Amino acid sequence: MPPGGVTNGPRKRCFLLQGPVLGCRYLSLIGSSLAAPTPTIETRQLGGAGTSDGLGALSSLIPGLGSGASGFGGLGSGSGFSLPSGLPGLGGSGLGGFGGIKRQLGGSIQNGVTDNNGCKELTLIFARGTGELGNMGTVVGPPLASKLASLTDNQVTVQGVNYDASAAGDATLGVDGSADMASLVKQALKQCPKTKVVLAGYSEGAMVVHKASNLLSAGQVSAAVLFGDPLKMQSVDKLDSSKVKEFCALGDPVCENGANVMAHLTYGADTPAAAQFLVQAAGLSSSS
Repeated sequence: MPPGGVTNGPRKRCFLLQGPVLGCRYLSLIGSSLAAPTPTIETRQLGGAGTSDGLGALSSLIPGLGSGASGFGGLGSGSGFSLPSGLPGLGGSGLGGFGGIKRQLGGSIQNGVTDNNGCKELTLIFARGTGELGNMGTVVGPPLASKLASLTDNQVTVQGVNYDASAAGDATLGVDGSADMASLVKQALKQCPKTKVVLAGYSEGAMVVHKASNLLSAGQVSAAVLFGDPLKMQSVDKLDSSKVKEFCALGDPVCENGANVMAHLTYGADTPAAAQFLVQAAGLSSSS
């Protein structure tokens, strides 16, 4: 659908529900328009993990992705299917019906703003995806923070948004967590008026960024990056489109209406490019 366009029929919207489990539903957007301009959107082809009819329909909640589940039989532990390299901590183990992935999806915690750890040139406020643990999750948050630290010689304060990141939040399109994110932006600027605040969100967290931006004033946020964003066709309010970058893997059912569940778990591979964009968009010089 073109920027600012109107859809004349139902649109499928999918969300990360728990760990790697996705649920989709069709939303009627008849008569509703999407905001413009749209941000820069970058798509990435997955190496060796293209879309497949064997993934089955994603138009309803997937209660479990075991090797015997309908439409997922080809992805059992004996299939030889390799896990995406963009997901830290999963190693080379077989899928085993995705149960192992859910158990291994740990999380990390960063509270640089709320702990007032001192003023740095850059402040990252990140919202994780549904079901991820800690306040930074696993798939995107930790590698993005690490890369930003490398690019800025550790001149970055990192803060995760402490919100439920639940399926209920998906239903509200990011309202849950948005007030907390906006409050963290204001707190960061009050503590360190010269810092450049940048936002990032993954899956449900991307919707949190959209909603939080509505609660802020122009100039409070320097840039934003969004990964697997269900609302990727909408602008991030108060930010020029040149200051926003979207990452959407080809076949991702959350941001592209695709059929490759695993595509939604590979955004760790995009964090180097995302970090570089944030540093440049914030007007800072990169150390590497």
